[in-house]
Amino acid sequence: MSDIPLYPSERIDDLLTHDLRIIQSDEVFSFSLDSVLLARFCTMPQRGRIIDLCSGNGVIPLLLSTRCKLPITGVEIQPRLADMARRSVQMNQLEDQIKIVESDLRVYAYEVPPGSYDLVTVNPPYLPQSIGMRNQNDHMAIARFEIMCTMDEVVAVASRLVKNGGKVAVVHRASRLAELITSLRAHRLEPKRLRMVHPRAGAEANMVLVEAIRDANPELRVLPPLVVYEGNQYCQELLEIYYGKRSQL
Repeated sequence: MSDIPLYPSERIDDLLTHDLRIIQSDEVFSFSLDSVLLARFCTMPQRGRIIDLCSGNGVIPLLLSTRCKLPITGVEIQPRLADMARRSVQMNQLEDQIKIVESDLRVYAYEVPPGSYDLVTVNPPYLPQSIGMRNQNDHMAIARFEIMCTMDEVVAVASRLVKNGGKVAVVHRASRLAELITSLRAHRLEPKRLRMVHPRAGAEANMVLVEAIRDANPELRVLPPLVVYEGNQYCQELLEIYYGKRSQL
């Protein structure tokens, strides 16, 4: 780890309870609960390859490496974030399993054969372009707003990259669920599992997790909701994710 360079404003954070560490910076968009939930929610294939789109600083590939030994690719358009992700992979000695690609996902989708992956995960920008993004630095604006890619473009790329019968897992704002399902189905991705995430009991959902299968028949399982906070602490399920055994992710 001593050979991994850190640049001004960067720090090394522990990544849950998995003996992993990750490079982060307050100047760019750091990972949050949605990435952790997606890495746990997605169904892992028994064999094949995995790709994470909009990979940021590489948190989802790192977390997925605790659930499987399959090759994982992370695609990130921002050079600084892609570099941070590569150094985090190197720091955790996972170069043989995880590859970080600096690329526009819309370009990368045509640099590999269609159907190259068995699982696609994506935590995309949540918000349409708006005046609010003017108050963000470029790194955070690109992570939060659909500047470099729209929801439909992300879904189209995921559909191209995943094999027939393969899975695509997405986390998004609950308020955009209707748009998300419409886009998935338009691109031959049939939603099969859905879970709403609520900050507290009695509060509206603010996130949604959806897993779709390419060219599957319609039948959607709506899983029990996840309520993040019980009183002033995480619910038991999240406590197990953050502080439980490695196998519980």
